[in-house]
Amino acid sequence: MVVTKADNEEFTLKKNIKDYFIKTRPLLESGLCPTAQLFSASMDKWSLFCIMNLGYYKVLRFNELKGNITGISARMLSVTLKKLERNDIVKRNVYAEVPPKVEYSLTPFGEGLAERLVGLGHWLLDNSTRLKEKNK
Repeated sequence: MVVTKADNEEFTLKKNIKDYFIKTRPLLESGLCPTAQLFSASMDKWSLFCIMNLGYYKVLRFNELKGNITGISARMLSVTLKKLERNDIVKRNVYAEVPPKVEYSLTPFGEGLAERLVGLGHWLLDNSTRLKEKNK
């Protein structure tokens, strides 16, 4: 029997999913779900915009970030940044100055997440015509 590329990709995907569930089972049994926690922290539209902006500019102040994200309110940006900080995606640096100076940047964990989100974004762009056709 000849194994085709499609068969091999299906086998690899199946194996990767199985490995993932094996790794997460002990966490799930103890009441933790790191996947759900990370997705809820990073996969809403405002979080994605914050992560992408901080990944591109490296360091931004609150109003700079707000100016880069069309349509976000100051309150929503504040809530989003707190959520990202709580999940170790964003680092908040406060400088003892008058007026206070606060800068935001990605943590190393956040940078790794941003790299993977960009990969997902490229895949979505590459398949955007298919998505448009399906949503007509």
